[in-house]
Amino acid sequence: MFWDRCSMSVRRVVVLGITGSIGAAALKLLRRFPDRFLLVGASGHRQTEYARALAREFSLSDITMTGSCSEQEGRARIKRLLSSCEAEVVVNGIAGAAGLFASLEVLKTRCTLALANKESVVLAASLLHAAARESGATIVPVDSEHAAIFQLIAAHGAHAVAQVVLTASGGPFRTFSKECLAHVTVEDALQHPTWRMGKKISVDSATLANKALEVIEAVQFFRIPVDRVTVVVHPQSIVHALVQCHSGETYAQLSVPDMASPLLYALLYPDAPPAYQTPLDFTSGLSLHFEPPRVDDFPLLRMGFDVARAQRAYPIAFNAANEEAVRAFLQRNIGFLDIAHVTAQALQEDWRAIPQTFEEVMACDTRARMCARTCIAQRWRER
Repeated sequence: MFWDRCSMSVRRVVVLGITGSIGAAALKLLRRFPDRFLLVGASGHRQTEYARALAREFSLSDITMTGSCSEQEGRARIKRLLSSCEAEVVVNGIAGAAGLFASLEVLKTRCTLALANKESVVLAASLLHAAARESGATIVPVDSEHAAIFQLIAAHGAHAVAQVVLTASGGPFRTFSKECLAHVTVEDALQHPTWRMGKKISVDSATLANKALEVIEAVQFFRIPVDRVTVVVHPQSIVHALVQCHSGETYAQLSVPDMASPLLYALLYPDAPPAYQTPLDFTSGLSLHFEPPRVDDFPLLRMGFDVARAQRAYPIAFNAANEEAVRAFLQRNIGFLDIAHVTAQALQEDWRAIPQTFEEVMACDTRARMCARTCIAQRWRER
């Protein structure tokens, strides 16, 4: 039995971004396994009343909220939370570049970082790796694709892996022509066919920017050359990733799409997780389809490969410009196809500097956002 094979100690957990989609997945696990996890702290951005209800449910004196204060004060609150909780595992489900500060602070505490904030790796993988080495902390990715790669590499050894294959659902517009994409609305972009997610990541999935970020994340987190990373469209979202070995074999991780599964793996790492999902039934006519991505119609994916190859500050600029463009699209200030245009324009600037500190990373982030906002204003005037 699982419980006979691992420690029965209760793990002290902090969830950052508890009011978001990752927070919802974490809460599902905390409720399912109350004898394995104790929530000792949490943060949220908005939804104050919901956060208060969660605090009552999990017997927390308070949940740290950052939505109504300055960025500097928000960071100070996260720092105080992490220093006071004595957590063993921290789930970072904060959305966007704002999650980087939290990731670095978590790694100072030497606990396991269950990392759902891919932007932390995209912006500052070298800083994360250095912080983890210094403190002895462990980083376990929670993104379904990178969690799958993490587990596949653990099973077969990094030395055996020749190629990593990331799968993409293709988003809601997988079959749309370029002409149809020009008329996509905000409501259309938020209707993801597989996952229930926040607005920003839903739009990223629709443009394939999310997959572009995951390419950069794979290259930087696993230290894999970009030429050894491939993306295929897999509409069923059952195969989360594949590794192809030097010997010619290909191994894949398959499961029903559910963010709780990779999160449970991270929460219990290095212990094996219990049976959580119903296994796939291959006798019921299960069909798996794969196709190449249409990078001409979804240019942000190609940009992601270019940025992963260029490195330096280009990943920071790509992420920041895309975040600003998505925000403008959600506010109906630019069109769907303008997201890629704005991001490409920002990347035309010189991003060859190599940031060495958190402050330098954020300075590049700020500059890229200013470039993107200038381009957005121009697109708005042209409409």
